[in-house]
Amino acid sequence: MNIQIFGAKKCFDTKKAERFFKERGIKYQLIDMKEKGMSRGEFNSVAGAVGGSEKLINENAKDKDMLALLKYLSDDDRNEKIFENPQIIKTPIVRNGKKATIGYCPEIWKEWE
Repeated sequence: MNIQIFGAKKCFDTKKAERFFKERGIKYQLIDMKEKGMSRGEFNSVAGAVGGSEKLINENAKDKDMLALLKYLSDDDRNEKIFENPQIIKTPIVRNGKKATIGYCPEIWKEWE
């Protein structure tokens, strides 16, 4: 198992995801979205695994202007804006190879064990 957690240090769900894997002795790599973010390949892989980049959007994000703008963009432009603005992406994103989840999903992570 090759677990990557994309999250934020201040995000409670990211901390819960870390605790989930730590308690089970599963090694993981934590990537801080504010510092490093995702590569284009990681973004595309996650978006494909969860059913599209629209599912990555955090509707409660603080950047309300960006959320409003996304509604009026074409699909390609929307994907680019989401990729360029990681502050509007829901966290944590947990990847296991080609599989991925958004948010705190312990029931799915248990299936990966």
